[in-house]
Amino acid sequence: MCKQRFSTLRQIVAELRSFAVTAWVAGLVALLVGPAPLFGQRPVEIRQPAAENPAAENPAAENPAVENSAVENSAVENSAVEIEETLNGRDGRELLLRNFRPQSQLRVKRHLKTSAKFVAVDVHTHFHHRLHDSEEALDDYVELMNRNQIAVCASLDGKLGPQLEHHQTYLWSRYRERFVIFANIDWRGDGAEDQPSTWACNQAGFGDRTARQLALAVREGISGLKVFKQFGLRYRNPDGSLIAVDDRRFDPIWQACGELGIPVIIHTADPAAFFEPIDETNERWEELSRHPDWSFYGEGFPTRLELLEARNRVIGRHPKTQFIGAHVANHSEDLQRVSEWLDKYPNLWIEPASRIAELGRQPFTAREFLIKHSDRILFGTDGPFPEKRVRTYWRFFETHDESFDYSEKIPPPQGFWQIHGIKLPDESLRKLYHENAMRLIPGVRERVLQFQQRAETTHRADDRKRP
Repeated sequence: MCKQRFSTLRQIVAELRSFAVTAWVAGLVALLVGPAPLFGQRPVEIRQPAAENPAAENPAAENPAVENSAVENSAVENSAVEIEETLNGRDGRELLLRNFRPQSQLRVKRHLKTSAKFVAVDVHTHFHHRLHDSEEALDDYVELMNRNQIAVCASLDGKLGPQLEHHQTYLWSRYRERFVIFANIDWRGDGAEDQPSTWACNQAGFGDRTARQLALAVREGISGLKVFKQFGLRYRNPDGSLIAVDDRRFDPIWQACGELGIPVIIHTADPAAFFEPIDETNERWEELSRHPDWSFYGEGFPTRLELLEARNRVIGRHPKTQFIGAHVANHSEDLQRVSEWLDKYPNLWIEPASRIAELGRQPFTAREFLIKHSDRILFGTDGPFPEKRVRTYWRFFETHDESFDYSEKIPPPQGFWQIHGIKLPDESLRKLYHENAMRLIPGVRERVLQFQQRAETTHRADDRKRP
């Protein structure tokens, strides 16, 4: 549907230009047409292998019409940008949602935090995917960890095979005492991307082979397994259908994690709005207008409830394996339901990475929920993020501040609203920040104790230097 709207919008803008209709009218039409395409955004396309024929790689080389079309398309896109800049709400003009920049007139108490109150363990980070193996960026973030009392981060980017080995070298050559690593399953292996029948996960014995790989990885110090949301939403069976999250072919993997004593952090489904139509009722319209490929609405995908129920069946089938439901079990919009899951599955844990935007707009419910289940809550951010966003987590969990931004980004990335702090009691904060992670994740306890010892030594040395 997004592609159809994009095509239609380009035609509309082109026609408006040809009839010399004003930019204001063009923008108004664009608002009525639908999300994303007006603003120069392209639909996601699957790249095909490069053709052997040079003319196929550069169609314009032998086809002037293609070159003319490209020029026209560029002109249309430039016109769309002009329209976007014009519709800024000033002087009686219309306002595009993406240009909306409200400045709050509230004047309330602010308690900005520069560090966690207690030592913290961030169980949800992506140092390969976000830092792209930059040594300088890694050094900078370790300094941020020091300033904010983050003793340990769990990086979830260790795909089994060469990438895992490279990630171990990247993080552990200089900072082994600050990082634990979770492995990832290599579902595709050497298979062709467009031929699921050739993927590793569709070959006989895949579950057992992966279990053996995990056993070897644990011997090398790996602390857990991360399962990404593509499991259930992208990975496919040989016939092209989506692999079900509770497919029994993969039971040996979950069983092995229990036997090896490592937790499985599993990201299933996505925010509720991503499974709804991208229309005027969708509270994440602005976000989805920028990322239409994040939408899982329609016949090509399972429903969100089907995905979550399939994940829960896996958790129920493997009571000796500990599962961490990433992003508040990806159901932060309904904490009552998550509470029921925690009551039903004693081997389920949760963490709040990239979900304080949801928790913070229901502060009373969130506080009650987090205190009730404080023995099963871990701390996570989905970082590494800029320091301003990291410190927003401390402000959210440790203060009663009202109506503050959950992100440093403009516009806010996960909904046009602000959040309120929940000021957890110290006992709950300690469990959230580090005590639960020390109980659950191999390798965390000794690293936290080392960090605390170093901090105490540094503090005593500083005291001795004071006159």
